[in-house]
Amino acid sequence: MPVETGVLNDRSISPNEEFNLTFNSAMCVRCGDGFETDEKIVNTNGELWHQNCFVCAQCFRPFPEGIFYEYEGRKYCEHDFHVLFAPCCSSCGEFIVGRVIKAMNSNWHPECFTCNNCQLLLADVGFVKIGNKALCKECSNKEKIDGQRKMTCHKCKSIIDEPFLLYQNEPYHPYHFNCKSCEIELNADAREYKTELYCLKCYDRLGAIPICGACRRPIEEARVVRALGKTWHPHHFVCGKCERPFHGSRHYTFKGVPYCETHYHALFGSSCFRCDNIIAGDAFAALNKSWCPEHFSCFGCDVKMNQKSKFFEIDLKPVCKKCYERLPSEFKKRLTNNTSST
Repeated sequence: MPVETGVLNDRSISPNEEFNLTFNSAMCVRCGDGFETDEKIVNTNGELWHQNCFVCAQCFRPFPEGIFYEYEGRKYCEHDFHVLFAPCCSSCGEFIVGRVIKAMNSNWHPECFTCNNCQLLLADVGFVKIGNKALCKECSNKEKIDGQRKMTCHKCKSIIDEPFLLYQNEPYHPYHFNCKSCEIELNADAREYKTELYCLKCYDRLGAIPICGACRRPIEEARVVRALGKTWHPHHFVCGKCERPFHGSRHYTFKGVPYCETHYHALFGSSCFRCDNIIAGDAFAALNKSWCPEHFSCFGCDVKMNQKSKFFEIDLKPVCKKCYERLPSEFKKRLTNNTSST
């Protein structure tokens, strides 16, 4: 923003002084009137003003101590210039006169733009934005290290750069252990049973203790859910959609996943062509549609029909034999021709 500042330089012009102007032709820049011979005139940058006309373009008051700011050809006192054009510092809230630091979608005094952690001045050294914080390079490196800090193996005390094994609530490299049964080197899938570690295969074969199909841990409580060819903790046998336990209520299976009745019908069930409701039980299929068994009836006389009933299709709806026989012969002939043509 090109801004000029100046100090009022007024002086009285007498007829004896030699100036390159003629009072008969000179006019005030603001009001356009001429000047009296003995009048006090303000001369700034070659422009002449009545003393009363040389005022702030915003508040129309004389310039305090003769100091003014000029922007786009208009002169302002210091206060109004700040209010109209000077940005405010995001830190202290004061007007910024002079150098402005634009960063983090805000304006700052150079001395106010500091590191969020160590308060180092960032105006001349640069900064790194992490989240909503401006940090110096040293503090940003510390933040990154803290965010990426990894587990330390409880046995060898080195960093674990791979999936770890949790044994007695301490992290370990899996290769520090072998399966108690087959002695194969363990990985992150290892399981603990009675203070010993086993590979997943041997863990599933442990004695007669059932293994939960969800958490893969022994079911040591009295109640066991047996479903889908597996055993489950009661609280782990849940609907694949709402994840609520069945607690003995009926469940439905789709592609090996159990669902409660509500979500099974909502996700995979059929709606009855007649009542438009989800078919809770067995569905009756006919005319490429699904029907509740009690709703598959003649659209003429509403008599109920089943798989053994003979019916005819009229306008994609089932009609019993009796109703069909009552139809005009010409209409039945047209139906037969349309059926044979398709």
